[in-house]
Amino acid sequence: MTIFFSKIEEDKALFSIVTKDNVSTYRTDMCPEEEFLQVSGRMLKSGTEVKAHRHLPVSRQTDITQEAWIIFSGKIEVTIFDLDDSEYVCTTLWPGDCVVFFRGGHSLKVLEENTLMYEFKTGPYFGADKDKEDI
Repeated sequence: MTIFFSKIEEDKALFSIVTKDNVSTYRTDMCPEEEFLQVSGRMLKSGTEVKAHRHLPVSRQTDITQEAWIIFSGKIEVTIFDLDDSEYVCTTLWPGDCVVFFRGGHSLKVLEENTLMYEFKTGPYFGADKDKEDI
C-alpha cells in the first residue's frame, strides 16, 4: 500500500492504492488517521473472530468529500489530478484493487465489458450540481 502526496502541497495526501496481493495478514490501513474516510484491507484466516460491537456516537464535521473504489471484476483506467488540476498519474485498476481519494480530482474509463466496482463516499450527497466541478 502506498499513500501519494500532492506535488503542490507536499503535506496533503491525494490518494492511496492497494492491490489484493499487498494486503498483509489481518489488516492493512490505507488512510492516514486524520482523513475522514478510513479504509482497511483485511486478509482474514479461517476462524478469525471479531467480538460483537457497535460504534459510539462521535461528532465529526467535514467540508471535503472523500471516495474509495473497490474493483471486483474487469479493469478501470483511473487518471488522478493534483490540487492544481494537473495530471498526477494515470494507472489501471484490476480486480482486487482499491483506491482511496482524499483530495484532488479523478476520472475513470472502463476498459472491459461488465466491469464491477463498488464506490464509497463520505456523505450526505446533495447531487452532482452541488457536489462536483468539472476539471
